[in-house]
Amino acid sequence: MTIKEIFDSMEYGPAPESAAEALAWLVDQDSRFGHFINGEYTAPGNGFESRNPATGEVLATLTQATQADVDDAVKAARKAQGKWEALGGPGRAKYLYAIARLLQKHSRLFAVLETLDNGKPIRESRDIDIPLAQRHFYYHAGMAQLMESELPDAEALGVCGQIIPWNFPLLMLAWKIAPAIAMGNTVVLKPAEYTSLTALLFADICRQAGLPKGVVNIVTGDGTVGEMITSADVDKIAFTGSTSVGRRIREATAGSGKALTLELGGKSPYVVFDDADIDSAIEGLVDAIWFNQGQVCCAGSRLLVQEGIAERFHSKLKARMNGLRVGSPLDKCIDVGAVVDPVQLDTISSMVAANRAGTMHHAQVEMPEGGCFYPPTLIEGLSPADPLMQEEIFGPVLVSCTFRTPAEAVELANNTRYGLAATLWTENVNLALDMAPKLVAGVVWINGTNMFDAAAGFGGVRESGFGREGGWEGLAAYTRAKAKPKPLAKVEAFAGTGAPADPLDRTAKMYIGGKQARPDSGYSRAIYGKSGALLGHVGLGSRKDVRNAVEAAAGASKWSKTTGHLRAQILYYIGENLSARAEEFAARIDAMTGRKSGAAEVETSIQRLFSAAAWADKFDGRVHGVPIRGVALAMKEPVGVIGALCADEAPLLGLVSAMAPAIAMGNRVVLAASEPFPLAATDFYQVLETSDVPAGVVNILTGSHAELAKPLASHLNVDAVWSFSSSDLSAAIEAASAGNLKRTWVNDGTATDWTQDQTKRFLQESTEIKNIWVPYGE
Repeated sequence: MTIKEIFDSMEYGPAPESAAEALAWLVDQDSRFGHFINGEYTAPGNGFESRNPATGEVLATLTQATQADVDDAVKAARKAQGKWEALGGPGRAKYLYAIARLLQKHSRLFAVLETLDNGKPIRESRDIDIPLAQRHFYYHAGMAQLMESELPDAEALGVCGQIIPWNFPLLMLAWKIAPAIAMGNTVVLKPAEYTSLTALLFADICRQAGLPKGVVNIVTGDGTVGEMITSADVDKIAFTGSTSVGRRIREATAGSGKALTLELGGKSPYVVFDDADIDSAIEGLVDAIWFNQGQVCCAGSRLLVQEGIAERFHSKLKARMNGLRVGSPLDKCIDVGAVVDPVQLDTISSMVAANRAGTMHHAQVEMPEGGCFYPPTLIEGLSPADPLMQEEIFGPVLVSCTFRTPAEAVELANNTRYGLAATLWTENVNLALDMAPKLVAGVVWINGTNMFDAAAGFGGVRESGFGREGGWEGLAAYTRAKAKPKPLAKVEAFAGTGAPADPLDRTAKMYIGGKQARPDSGYSRAIYGKSGALLGHVGLGSRKDVRNAVEAAAGASKWSKTTGHLRAQILYYIGENLSARAEEFAARIDAMTGRKSGAAEVETSIQRLFSAAAWADKFDGRVHGVPIRGVALAMKEPVGVIGALCADEAPLLGLVSAMAPAIAMGNRVVLAASEPFPLAATDFYQVLETSDVPAGVVNILTGSHAELAKPLASHLNVDAVWSFSSSDLSAAIEAASAGNLKRTWVNDGTATDWTQDQTKRFLQESTEIKNIWVPYGE
C-alpha cells in the first residue's frame, strides 16, 4: 500500500510492541516461580501454568501455595512488622519512594508483562495501569511522611492479608500494598491465579529497593490459598473480587476481630441526558465498557439514554463500535484485547446466549483466529428486571434501556443490588449536581468516566462492598486508634421480688415511628433495682418489632435530605429538654444501676447531644487534588438506616452517644436499649416526643440483645449495625450481615470507656464517602 493510498483510506497499520525483554526476564527465571517470602524467592514447587490469553502460549509455571507456605509468609510478616512500624513514617517513606522510582525505571517491562499475562491492550497497560501504580507509591510515600504529624493517634493494624483480582494485577497490588506498608503494616498478598507475573516482578523490585525482609510477602495459587490467608493469623483482610466470594469472606471472618475491607462487583449505570454532547458521551462509553474488555468492576455496563435521543445515540454508538479494532494486545493500535481466560470467555458467552430479550448487535469487526476474544456487544431495549440488566457480565457487553425524566433515571440507575460507580452526561451543571447525590454509588463521574487517582478514595456501597482505597479516607482501613482496650464484662440485670416502688402501673412501651408501641410478642419482663424493688416492666422485643422499626426508619428517608443546620437545632432542643429533666433521669439511673453516677451520666449525655449538634453542619468533605482539569469532591453522606445495640453499663449515655452523631449526619436509627437497665431509654422517648424529632428518625426497642441482634443484622433494609452490648455478639452480627454486606461496627469482646468523648469516631462510622469527579473547561 502506498502512502497516498494510506491517506485515502486512513486505515490503521499494525504497531506491534516487542515482547523480547519481558520474555527474556521470564527465561532468566527459568520460567518457573516459587513464592516470595521473607525477602527471598522460594524454590518452585508443584503448580500451574500461566498462559497468554491472546495466544494460549505458556508463559511460566507458578507454584501452588500450601498451608505451610502461607504460614511461613505470615510468620515472616509478623516478625518484620514491629521493626517496620518502629522505623517511623519518614523512614518508611524512603522505601515507598524507592519502589515508585523503580516502577518508573522498569515501566515498559511491567507494561509488556502485564499485557502478555492479562490480555489487555498494551496502550492501557502502558498509559494507565503502570503510571497509576507508580502514583500510588509516590502518594503513599507522602502519607507515610505525614503520618506522625497528621495521624498522631493512629497506629498500624499489624499483618494484612490481601487478595487481588486478575483484571488489574499490578494496579490492585499497588492499591493494597502502598497504603498498608506506608502506615507501618506488613503484608501477605495473593495475586490472582491467572495473572501473577507482575506481582512476582514487583517482588524483585522490593529486593532492589532494599525493602526489609518480611515486609512484603507474595504467595501464588488458586482460591484455596485465599481461604488460607483469610483464616490465618492476620489482623486485616483486604479483598477485591466478586461479591459472592466477598460474602464468604465476611462470613469466614465473623467474630475473628480482623479488620475487613471489600471492593466487589458492580453494574454501574451510564446515564446520558438529551442535552449531552453525544459524540463525547459515546467516546466516554467506549472507555466505560470496552476498556480492559469490560473486565472492570466499575464498568459502565448499563446504558440509560433519555428517550428523545435514544435512536440517534444508538445509531452513532453502533457505527463507533464497528470501528473498534480487536486483536493482538501487543499491537499499539488495538482497542479491545483478549479476555483473561477461556473460563471467563465461556461465562460471557453463556450469559449472552441465555438472554432472550432486547435486540443484540455484535460489532462488525474482524475477529482474530484463536485466543480468548469476544466482540464488543450491545443489547438494547431491555427492561430493568431482565437478568443482564441486573447481573454483572464482566465482559465487553453493554446493555441498554431508555428513560424519560431525571426522576426516572434515578430510579433506573439505583435499581440494582450494587453501588460502585455511576456516570452522568449532561451539559446542565445544575442537573448533574442535583443527580449525583441521589445516585447510590461510591463514585460518580460527570462528563467523563474511569477517572482514578491515589488522592481520591475508591469503593462502593450495598453489595459492591465497604471501605475505601486511596486518599485520606483509605488510610482508615490500615490504621486503628492507639489504645489498650479492656476485656468486655457482662452486665447482669438485678433480680428481685420486692413490691413496686410506685403502686401505679408504669409498663414502658417501645418507641416506633414516633409512637409508643406495645411489643408484638405480648411479653414483658420486670426491671428491678439493686435493692430488689420493682421499678417497672418493659416489652420483650422480637423480630417483628425489628421489622416495624426498620419500616418506620425507612419511611423517614426525608431526614437524610434535611440540612445540617436543622438537624443541629433539633439536637440542641433534645439536649435542652433532657437538661430540664436532669434530676429525674439521674434518679432513674441511680435506681436501676445501684450507683451514684446518674447526675454525671445525664450531664455527659447532654454534652454528647451538644457536641453532635455542633458537628452536624461542620463534619465536611474535602476537595481532592487530582491530576485533571477539574475537581474530585469527597462528599460525606449518611449511611442510611443504622441498627445499634446500646451499651448495657451506661443506659442513657450509651444510647445518646450512638444516636446523636448518627442522626446528626442524617441517618435514621433503630436502637436496642440497655438490656439490664432499659428504663432510661423508655423515659428518653418522652424527651424525643417533645423535641420536634420527625417520626421514624429514632426508634427504640427493649429486650434481649441476643434476640434482637440477628434480625437487625440480617435485615436487608438495614445499612449498618453497631454493637456495644456487654454480650459479645460480634460473630453473630458479622455473619448475619453478609446477606447484603452491610457495614458493621462491633466491640469484639472489648469494653468502651463512655466517659471519653468519641463523637468524631461515631461521625465517621455514620457517613459514607462519595467521590464526585467534575471536569471543567471547553
